[in-house]
Amino acid sequence: MKRKLVATLLATAMTSSLIFGATAMAEEDISVILITMDSIDQHWVSVDAGAQKAAEELGVTYQWMAPDKKDDAQQIERVNNAIAAGADAIVIAANGPDAVTAALEEAQAEGIKIVYVDSPANLEAEATFSTDNEAAGKLAGEEMLKELEAQGITEGSIGIVNVNASTDSALKREAGFRSAFEGTDFELLETQYGEGDAAKSQDIADNYITQGVVGIFGTNEGSTVGVGNAIKGAGGGVIGVGFDKSDAILSLIEDGSLLCAMAQNPDVMGYEGVKAAVAAVKGEEIPETNVDTGVSVLNAESLAAEGETEAVTE
Repeated sequence: MKRKLVATLLATAMTSSLIFGATAMAEEDISVILITMDSIDQHWVSVDAGAQKAAEELGVTYQWMAPDKKDDAQQIERVNNAIAAGADAIVIAANGPDAVTAALEEAQAEGIKIVYVDSPANLEAEATFSTDNEAAGKLAGEEMLKELEAQGITEGSIGIVNVNASTDSALKREAGFRSAFEGTDFELLETQYGEGDAAKSQDIADNYITQGVVGIFGTNEGSTVGVGNAIKGAGGGVIGVGFDKSDAILSLIEDGSLLCAMAQNPDVMGYEGVKAAVAAVKGEEIPETNVDTGVSVLNAESLAAEGETEAVTE
């Protein structure tokens, strides 16, 4: 009787051990794939850095599958590749709200969890980590308006260099920017699109400057670099405001070619996006499912203060 009881207890313990071992192994084998708009902008490199950090902390398999340029077909291909690779979760910044939706629906049908960073598609996901783009765009407009008024400029035309007509995040930034000038005597010109390419954006900004604008707004990293380079080439005289943080943008702010840029927190997007994706795969509750990751204003004053802080720290 005792031998039977011992055997039963031993079998139960072994079964429990196998179950728990399988669960632990499943957690270790969780695969998360990040798909951004491209692999060029420093913004996306920072998203990847944050995502990598979270993946290392959680001990999950991680891969960045980035198109080499902003292209709907390439992004859809990356989603299909992630499905074929057996991903458990896809963390994605959608080029536009509609183009990639069907591919993401296929991923969900395969049981893959979807988390958005920066820009969502028109499909319900586990969570979204992004900037409140409209509010940030309005802040950019307010910064430009404040500087124009400080220079005694109360009217004139203003140009906008956007990415394209479908990138939701950039469109919201433009809408917010335009709202800052409501009720003023400034004329906001028809938006021109440079596909986020610095050279194309510079050509557009050059044309705006030829038209005699008093200010130009760039809605993302490439647009902002193009705007700053155009103003620099023209010898100044135009207020340039933009988005994102990169070495080129910092240099253009420091030399006075750009007034400021709205700096997002892409590393936070990537870090929290992967954490949420892993939680969703494990069936755990995600504390917040729609998170504004915030912005700060980068200008000559804030960069100088940051430099002083680093000097003291060193």
